[in-house]
Amino acid sequence: MKVRKLFISLATILSLAAPPALADLVLPWLSYRTGPYSAGGIPTADGFVDYFTLLNERDGGIGGELVKIIECETGYNTQKGVECYEATKGEGSLVYVPLSTGITYQLIPKVSVDQIPLQTMGYGRTSAKDGSIFEWVFNFPANYWDGASVAIKHVLDENGGDISGKKIALVYHNSAYGKEPIKTLEKLSEKHGYELTLIPVDHPGLEQKSQWLEIRRGQMDYVLMWGWGIMNSVAIQEAANIRFPMENFIGIWWSGSENDVIPAAERAHNYKSLTFHGVGTDFPLYDDLKTYLHDKGIGSGDGTSIGTVLYNTGIYNAAILAGAIRKAQEIHGVSDITPAMMRDGLENLVVTDEIMASWGLPGFAPPFEVSCENHGGDGLAMVKQWDAQAKEWNLITELISSDKEVINPLIMEDSTQYAAENNITPRC
Repeated sequence: MKVRKLFISLATILSLAAPPALADLVLPWLSYRTGPYSAGGIPTADGFVDYFTLLNERDGGIGGELVKIIECETGYNTQKGVECYEATKGEGSLVYVPLSTGITYQLIPKVSVDQIPLQTMGYGRTSAKDGSIFEWVFNFPANYWDGASVAIKHVLDENGGDISGKKIALVYHNSAYGKEPIKTLEKLSEKHGYELTLIPVDHPGLEQKSQWLEIRRGQMDYVLMWGWGIMNSVAIQEAANIRFPMENFIGIWWSGSENDVIPAAERAHNYKSLTFHGVGTDFPLYDDLKTYLHDKGIGSGDGTSIGTVLYNTGIYNAAILAGAIRKAQEIHGVSDITPAMMRDGLENLVVTDEIMASWGLPGFAPPFEVSCENHGGDGLAMVKQWDAQAKEWNLITELISSDKEVINPLIMEDSTQYAAENNITPRC
């Protein structure tokens, strides 16, 4: 017994004498490398992890602090996502990236109490763009209502600015995610005079024959899609089966990856999708990824997703979070930042063309600026189109701005209602 007490005492003394361990910048990633949506979850996670691994290997982290990624598997299940949050929030987690609208809705009240930022790039609750109400939530650079508006603007451009009488269907994942654009599309139909048909698809989306028969019978002129996972590729194949013109089929950014079009082979040719970032690998950053990671065999995954749409999404998400970390370090004059400091970095983030170039991503995405009032960016997006012969996506438009005349009042209405329900006083 005496020996055991002596051992503990010495261990305690040695631990006190040792230099303090270097702090890590902890970033949880609520991943889904398994389950029905893993085809989308894997490449996005690979891009996110690779970017921060590159910063650790090449730069020694950010501001002298190494980045530690904590992956917690959710299987795209909302309850598991909440469990992952509860299990990791005590690890010093700086910001949460759930990659799920369902999980986002559940975490918004939690992060507001725990004071940990939530960053939902291009998904989640659209009205969280109102930073005066949603202090801890950020959804820049664009949201689902922006996407709905940009899609309609593209259709307007293709029809000389007049789509009155056109029949437009929304094929959507029957979840909080898929339902997000409905209100916006309804308002836009009032403004532009098109006829909107809503066509839900239940999880996971393997059976869609009745939905596409409805589209054929209704003689739809355009189809917009808010899908995810296997739902997307099934929809594209069913559209081909009824000979729907692919150039009139437009998906949101989560319905525009290689996984979605390749299964339909040549029949997916000319399918379109929105995007808020660049395509391919023709950016200096990818040379560094090759040199510091993949040539050394330390990249995430098997390397097959490099440069794909969703890998690039993960890269972009990581790059802007790294930018926010640097901004937080600059504001507070310390490298080992807290979640509250990270929130300040997110709210004061400014991304210019020059900054994008310094990240090795010149021209990869549009500039944007975050503020107390605006946590959602400028709502710019482009349209890309699939070339089945070349097996590549091509950008076919310049940046398109969403219709703020329609969207801003909707955001104000929804955020004001949320504030009233939760006794929140606008802070700016």
